[in-house]
Amino acid sequence: MTNDYVRKPEWLKIKLNTNEEYTGLKKMMREKKLHTVCEEAKCPNIHECWAVRKTATFMILGSICTRACRFCAVQTGLPTELDWDEPERVAESVEKMGLKHVVVTAVARDDLKDGGAGVFAETVRAVRRSNPFCSIEVLPSDMKGEYDNLKTLMDARPDILNHNIETVKRLSPKIRARATYERSLEFLRRAKQMNAAIPTKSSIMIGLGETQEEIIETMDDLRANHVDIMTIGQYLQPTKHHLKVQKYWSPQEFEELKMIAMSKGFSHCEAGPLVRSSYHADEQVNAAKANVSSM
Repeated sequence: MTNDYVRKPEWLKIKLNTNEEYTGLKKMMREKKLHTVCEEAKCPNIHECWAVRKTATFMILGSICTRACRFCAVQTGLPTELDWDEPERVAESVEKMGLKHVVVTAVARDDLKDGGAGVFAETVRAVRRSNPFCSIEVLPSDMKGEYDNLKTLMDARPDILNHNIETVKRLSPKIRARATYERSLEFLRRAKQMNAAIPTKSSIMIGLGETQEEIIETMDDLRANHVDIMTIGQYLQPTKHHLKVQKYWSPQEFEELKMIAMSKGFSHCEAGPLVRSSYHADEQVNAAKANVSSM
């Protein structure tokens, strides 16, 4: 990969909207001692989601990840102890925010035998008890590829199982830590085998040196493993210590990729420079459910 700096284009400028909704939500997160991937991963959409849409992606199992992927800004190192009160605090926050759809993700916990599946599943159940009309999307790591770990989570019956393949097959070994392209596909396939009624979803970031042909190959691989929803977004270098951007894909190119994805049979595809895995997730759940129920 080249070390040349690629200038950020005009269409990636972000409008900040730090209103009372934003500051109030941030204050509540600190009071509840909760983490969000919006903050930890430096998501470019945090002001839109927090200030305008009043949505957030909760990040459980602490704020320290056991993996050190070269694209991710989340802190890595030795994790803290498990907090079994965290699921109830998440549920209370979802209720206070009045959410109709919530996304729950987590740091990778390779230090735990179950990969954190127990706390993940209890968070789903806690949110369901307090918020019976709120749909729940989970976004776990591959949980070391262990069948029992995934089954623990699927038995809690989330409304959507989201697991990111992150990049194309050729680049995966350079970009991801411990996770593999094939294991992610297997994880998504097993989830669908365990419960075909639960829609599955995956995301890739582009701009790391992949070709359009490789992106289309990834689409085919995801569809071959019965993935229902795909999101495609532009990789943005979070710090100078992370991988450099090789290309900024244009909005027109993203639109073309979306059309190709929909032609492959995905029930929904969200594609754009600022799209992230949880971006407009509340709008995707209905499309996915309608698609699965018609199968």
